[in-house]
Amino acid sequence: MDAAGSERAAVFGVSEGGALASLFAASYPARTSALILFGTRARWSWAPDYPMGTRAEGASAFMPAIESMWGSGLAVDRLAPSRSKDQAFREWWGKLERMSASPADIVALYRMIFEIDTRAVLSAIRVPTLVLHRKQDALPIAEGRYLAERIPRAKFVELEGTDHIPWSTGADQLVDEIEEFLTGARRVPEPDRVLTTMLFIDIVGSTDEAAQLGDHKWRDLLERYYAVARRQIARFNGREIGTAGDGMFASFDGPARAVRSALAIRDAVGAMSLRVRAGVHTGECEIMGDNLGGIAVHIGARVCEAAAPDEVLVSSTVKDLVAGAGLHFVDRGAHALKGVPESWNVKART
Repeated sequence: MDAAGSERAAVFGVSEGGALASLFAASYPARTSALILFGTRARWSWAPDYPMGTRAEGASAFMPAIESMWGSGLAVDRLAPSRSKDQAFREWWGKLERMSASPADIVALYRMIFEIDTRAVLSAIRVPTLVLHRKQDALPIAEGRYLAERIPRAKFVELEGTDHIPWSTGADQLVDEIEEFLTGARRVPEPDRVLTTMLFIDIVGSTDEAAQLGDHKWRDLLERYYAVARRQIARFNGREIGTAGDGMFASFDGPARAVRSALAIRDAVGAMSLRVRAGVHTGECEIMGDNLGGIAVHIGARVCEAAAPDEVLVSSTVKDLVAGAGLHFVDRGAHALKGVPESWNVKART
């Protein structure tokens, strides 16, 4: 900490590391802002006044077992049962063991661990303390309760799960508890949102057209229509979000570009004897991977539905934002858009 220039830190002790973290907090309270213990215990071996500890015969049997399995990844079955069927994780864990210590070294380490006893230290801890323990951890949850009952004013939290490794599963729940303990508040994640302009466009009378042409010719025409539309979307720096039937959904970083793209698509597919209608709306959308969601998307789709053949219909929001862009609109008045609260003023660019 001195080398890093850290005056005070929250110390996080996991499993065997809980003993060292507890001793540090008791010895250096001025350097410890908080103590967090996860999946740990006060004493590792059995004693008449500590019946939860591991008996000598159990420890003796454990040593050759840990030596023989070290580096194989078999410990995952006990340390991270939720990942026991994950062969890649098991192989990674085995590699981690092999890179960390030799089998002989790990046996020597565990012999030392079984001598740990921090019970006399617990009452001397005076820093804010959080004790976390998973309910189905192979290390019984009673060990965590024991610590919390003997560290003054410690907070004890039971977590769901089976894994002794803190990050193998359920890490979000663990981090949420730690964050709330350290900051006094749990962060509520806000969905990623962005202000964007959406263009919806579809073919007018597509059902009748498909019936007249037949499936094969209609499919060919539809592919040519999509190719034309995609070129015009890309030309105006738009991004295709998706297609449904003969409809397309694209996003743009500017409303004027979206309107001009719609007009260009309309004019280009007119040469194919197709008529389209388009709707443009600007609003705040939720980012859902490569998709967009939220009420603004629904408004854009409904504006498109209200458009007449060969018409580009825009919301009043778009009209206000493109002022000075050389685009002129005809007022179509207030429209009730299906499934959208209140009525919306829309403008037509014919």
